[in-house]
Amino acid sequence: MFQATELNRRNQRVQQGMQLLFLTMTLLLIVPVILILGVLIQKGMPVISWEFLTADPANGMTEGGIFPALVGTIAIVLVALFASVPVGVAAAVYLSEYAPDNWFTRVINLAIINLAGVPSIVHALFGVGAFVLAFGFGTSILAASLTLAVMTLPVVIVATKESLQAVPHQFREACWSLGATRWQTIWRVVLPNAISGILTGVILEVSRTAGETAPIMFTGAAFFLPFLPESVFDQTMALSLHVYVVSTQVPNVPEALPFGVALVLVGLVLAMNSVSVAFRIWLRGRRKW
Repeated sequence: MFQATELNRRNQRVQQGMQLLFLTMTLLLIVPVILILGVLIQKGMPVISWEFLTADPANGMTEGGIFPALVGTIAIVLVALFASVPVGVAAAVYLSEYAPDNWFTRVINLAIINLAGVPSIVHALFGVGAFVLAFGFGTSILAASLTLAVMTLPVVIVATKESLQAVPHQFREACWSLGATRWQTIWRVVLPNAISGILTGVILEVSRTAGETAPIMFTGAAFFLPFLPESVFDQTMALSLHVYVVSTQVPNVPEALPFGVALVLVGLVLAMNSVSVAFRIWLRGRRKW
């Protein structure tokens, strides 16, 4: 019969200690999120109703609903996705599949990392100079979305590049041995097997895009605009800016109103991410390896 030695017992204690440490670190990350959601639900649910979601702001934004801000947020996020995802995926494909490992590509990778660390207010000033003034888009949904697209490009590029590199190289060699070109291999084999990782970058982009305030405040979001935009060249209200406005700029706002707007914003992000997560799970179920 096996009898544990002192070394075995010490290793077991170390194992249990490390398990407890990692569990504690996980709880330290989860508990604040649960507390924040609990506060939002407790204080924001009293104002949540169908009328709140479908009505325009009224009486100086102290009453009414958030429909223009809700539609504006969805529009900004979707345009930003359409602008950033194709460019980000294309850049990642080039860096992962085509670019040689030299000083130039290393500089590009360093620039991508540095771009991810630029504060959002700097991106806002860039958006004003580039899209609002230089390109002549004015303060509009398009200018705000393109600013957010530039800000979130590193997320899409890094997530896509890592997912491409996770595809086994043997898949590429098998295609090449059958006479397929490099692009045919990427399009037919590499990208389909990396799509779930690409969607991870899209999920992260949606979360950041919907919650940013500074970039859209200077480039396209309006303080008060109780009607829907007619095109991407119009201004619009947005939930993130609306939370800031009703919390700090508008007097005599009911206490539950800012919490209700924040709760809707969180719910919108969760709903968009849930669609991406469900699609990613479905794709992973179809993957052959």
